[in-house]
Amino acid sequence: MKKGSILIVDDNKNVLTALRILLENYFEKVTLLSSPKQLHTLLRENTPDIILLDMNFSAGINTGNEGLYWLSEIKKTDADLPVVLFTAYADIDLAVKALKRGASDFIVKPWDNAKLIATLQAAYSLRESRREVKQLREKQFLLNRELNREQDICWGVSESMQQLKQLIRKVAQTDANILITGENGTGKEVIAREIQRFSLRSKGALIAVDMGAVAESLFESELFGHVKGSFTDAKTDRTGKFEAANHGTLFLDEIGNLSYPLQAKLLNALQSRQIVRVGDNKPIPVDIRLICATNRNLHESVRKGEFREDLLYRINTIQVEIPSLRERKEDIPLLAAFFLKKYAKKYSKENISCSAAAIEKLQAYYWPGNIRELQHTLEKAVILSETNILQVNDFYLDKSNPVNIELGNTTLEEAEKVLILNALKRNRENLSATATELGITRPTLYNKLKKYQL
Repeated sequence: MKKGSILIVDDNKNVLTALRILLENYFEKVTLLSSPKQLHTLLRENTPDIILLDMNFSAGINTGNEGLYWLSEIKKTDADLPVVLFTAYADIDLAVKALKRGASDFIVKPWDNAKLIATLQAAYSLRESRREVKQLREKQFLLNRELNREQDICWGVSESMQQLKQLIRKVAQTDANILITGENGTGKEVIAREIQRFSLRSKGALIAVDMGAVAESLFESELFGHVKGSFTDAKTDRTGKFEAANHGTLFLDEIGNLSYPLQAKLLNALQSRQIVRVGDNKPIPVDIRLICATNRNLHESVRKGEFREDLLYRINTIQVEIPSLRERKEDIPLLAAFFLKKYAKKYSKENISCSAAAIEKLQAYYWPGNIRELQHTLEKAVILSETNILQVNDFYLDKSNPVNIELGNTTLEEAEKVLILNALKRNRENLSATATELGITRPTLYNKLKKYQL
């Protein structure tokens, strides 16, 4: 299948003709240029996917300096545009110099057709990969900007949260790896985004990976990427999350769910600061700031042999513990007002507030689901409310104790939700034990918790 466009720059018309005949079978558009002096104009009008550039254009000169000069000019216009250099004079030092200045590869005349085509197709794949990374970064940047435009976090007034706020602002300015701990629903990803917002990498992307939802068989592909043909469904090259987060922040949520064998692969990437795509052998350097999160006690997991001690030390330069909502109930009135304002706007219901009795009820509740549960409860109350002042009866807080239901009077989803809640309570929110009791895998349980916002 023909893909992409290529620009060939060479002063030999016979070479241009031969390459056009050969490459028209592989590229959608082949453009020929006999002089590099027209490069600036052409690149302003229409940028090709790759350039095949001769290194010598003046008669009697074979130093390659002309090619290096025009390579630099091309990179000034588009730093991500792959340039393959073309010369009849093979010189190792010249090739090394060209690669250091940004060339993608180096082809010697007379060329081997198969090798030339493979090199150019690899350069095209590189171009596509860079586009994918750029698009993902732009999308993530816009998302981060939207999140930051609306106040995305309510710190509250409790001493514990004010101390946490000061700690976050302090560590955000460093590149130290951070481990965020806390129960489910305490807002670990929100804190990660707050760290990113105040970090030196705030203009870069924050790429979040839910480790609990990544299948073991796809771990390397998701994080490190893969090349076309590396496995059955690898129909195109794919950029991994590490590459996408380059010069930004990589957030690994639920890091405690990662199996022991995969922990070694992650550790190797973190130590070497480079990754290798599945099916490839070329190391790719990455520059990331790592933030991890878990609701598990990783020190206990280390003692049980479930988590690597060296990986724990690698990700845990600074540990940030988020207190549960029941430990800071003085924040509930402010949090309630914060979420009420958010959902009043979303559902076009103005001036909604809570009565004093309703606030007392919210503060008296145990909140096993923490902030996430409070947010869901307030959203539901806003949707169902018929008045502007929410009363005690507008809040349904019956999840603190196991619930018995008649299956004939409820939906299958509601029954499943209650079964999960009861199992979680019996197992003190230990996800592995809960999954075992329910007869499902941990990733399946995790997906259901996200589905039901538990």
